[in-house]
Amino acid sequence: MSQINVAILGASGYTGAELVRLLAGHPSFRIAALTADRKAGMSMADVFPQFIGEDLPKLTTIAEVDWKGIDAVFCALPHGTTQEVIAGLPQHVKIVDLSADFRLKDVAEYAKWYGHEHQAPELQKAAVYGVTELSRDAIRSARLVANPGCYPTCAQLPLVPLLAAGLIEADDIIIDAKSGTSGAGRAAKEANLYCEVTEGLHPYGVASHRHGPEIDQELSAIAGKPVLVSFTPHLIPMSRGMEETIYVKLAGNATADDLRVALEKKYAAEPFVRVLPAGQVPQTRFVRGSNLCHISVHADRRPGRAIICSVIDNLVKGASGQALQNMNLMFGLPETTALAVRPVFP
Repeated sequence: MSQINVAILGASGYTGAELVRLLAGHPSFRIAALTADRKAGMSMADVFPQFIGEDLPKLTTIAEVDWKGIDAVFCALPHGTTQEVIAGLPQHVKIVDLSADFRLKDVAEYAKWYGHEHQAPELQKAAVYGVTELSRDAIRSARLVANPGCYPTCAQLPLVPLLAAGLIEADDIIIDAKSGTSGAGRAAKEANLYCEVTEGLHPYGVASHRHGPEIDQELSAIAGKPVLVSFTPHLIPMSRGMEETIYVKLAGNATADDLRVALEKKYAAEPFVRVLPAGQVPQTRFVRGSNLCHISVHADRRPGRAIICSVIDNLVKGASGQALQNMNLMFGLPETTALAVRPVFP
């Protein structure tokens, strides 16, 4: 395949920087344009010194991009800003959007949770919601993929196969989720200052986080009926990483071992999802910097219930890594290309 020219919109944020890091080692994708409106004219190394010495284009405004030479776009723009931008892109360009702007299929539901009307409802109809391992066929033929949120990715990888197999009850799912501070983005916020978050743990978006309806949407599609999860995210004082402890009610005579076996069969051939042996518990530090998801299943002390633990790196499998995995599929490339990155420990 000839070289594929890629643009990253919003390259000065954490997910944009992760895309640059991953794409720098990609044999088929060439970074042809990087945008960051407020930092236009600067080099990527000026913004992120880890890229000193890398041959990268200067940061520009979106208006300055020459779209005739662009084949693929990663949109790493803030929520609410992407719909109009994508609606104006040429039809030949394939797009993976890392914002939430195309994740909710119901535009009325989008308006309810994001506080404004959807700006590209016709385009929303064509968007494919893309957890790679769960939607490969649709992703391959898509022009626009809505890259899932980090919390929904971490939850769906264990829950979707179990719901599909009828092993857990759809009306009794509790997700206790925790994420590092990079999940809040790079923009300066008082609540994310070191003194505000260090040596503490706090819930946020209680009963109101926007990833809740995203999880509900996808689980409802699998269950064939409305699913409403109990979902609470927490901020933990580390830069990256995500862990979800998920409490489920077993269906019929199912056991925790049945859940583990089902997940092992589902993901046996998957390069990035690993189901741990009985008794092992995943930790965020063992997936740090990688596109991996580690999952474990445990019998609860309460009869008829099980506890699932799922961990990812929120910036990789929860964002930029999955986005690249999806874009690889969209261009007929092995989905592992430039993603066979080992976790960094310690």
